[in-house]
Amino acid sequence: MPDDTETTARRRPLAGQPSAEDASASLPPTACALTEGLQQDVAFLNRLLASTTGSGETGHPKASDEDVAAALSLFEDMRAALDRLEVQVVIEARRRGMEWREVAGHQGMKSSQAASQRYQRLVTRLEEIRQGIR
Repeated sequence: MPDDTETTARRRPLAGQPSAEDASASLPPTACALTEGLQQDVAFLNRLLASTTGSGETGHPKASDEDVAAALSLFEDMRAALDRLEVQVVIEARRRGMEWREVAGHQGMKSSQAASQRYQRLVTRLEEIRQGIR
């Protein structure tokens, strides 16, 4: 089992590695679009919630019923986008040789079986969404 020094060294970017901005350019197009879409959705939700605190006293216009309805409709798409990103990251971790127990630890799970089963559930859910079953 690696010590803390090795773990820290692995997390630190290596010399010559792309910056965070450059790294986002190297992501698959779907990952870039997903993260940009999520950022826009989160910004909208932040504006909505800021407008509801103090009933418009914060300088933000009060949110309309349509804004609240639009916000509610975002969550299913946001969940699907996060699921896609998680699946992509798990695939990359496994491609790089990470064991399921390591994946589980990073995801806050106690067993490799839990991580593997979560991955399978996400893949199944995304396939059902793709096929229009969900």
